[in-house]
Amino acid sequence: MRQISQNTRYVENFCHNMHMLASASQTKELINTFHRGTRLRYEKGEYIIRPGEQPSAVFYIESGLIKAFDITKYGEENLLIIRREHEIFPLIWAITGQERDVIYQAMSSVQVWRLSREEYLDFLHNHPDALAPVLDMTLEMYRIHSERIMSLEYRTVRERLISFLLSSAQRFGKKEGKAILIDVPLRQQDIASSINASRETTGRELSALEQKGYIETKRSMIVLKDRAALKKYL
Repeated sequence: MRQISQNTRYVENFCHNMHMLASASQTKELINTFHRGTRLRYEKGEYIIRPGEQPSAVFYIESGLIKAFDITKYGEENLLIIRREHEIFPLIWAITGQERDVIYQAMSSVQVWRLSREEYLDFLHNHPDALAPVLDMTLEMYRIHSERIMSLEYRTVRERLISFLLSSAQRFGKKEGKAILIDVPLRQQDIASSINASRETTGRELSALEQKGYIETKRSMIVLKDRAALKKYL
């Protein structure tokens, strides 16, 4: 009974988080397939897929946050996307078998379900309706990357930073009164690599926005206190 209750909660959360094309039953069927695999736990900082390692399985995130990044030729981390609970990764490799050197690392305590690529593809081939929730996730990933590319059209670092913060609030935001908490730990280097800026410049711009009262930093979390004022920059 407990497992059934958990499954139902996973589906409800998944449907809430995604702009759904899939039905609840299609999503539940996909999640139940992963539950036939192996359940694993990773602590913050641990690698799910290590540097230089090729994917060997497909993962469904039951809880926690995982960042996908690569290493530039200058030896710096380049944040690609942050995966959250009820998402699957590596999403492209799972279908095509192709993946460049992407590293996956836990940003918090994480629980995942691991399924072999063969089992995953076999399930999709035999249950084509289950492609709907996968398409939902693919569209969300496309939206995130499209917003990132569009934000690079802004000329100033401040504009690109604000665009990044507003986009992150849309994906990870939690209301705190009239403010919005971006409920994901973001390092300055992660933000800087996402907006094509240096860490030092990014830090100065964050400080400037905080001095204006538009944002507030709480350890590695950022709170948007005046979104209307931020949007005026764009």
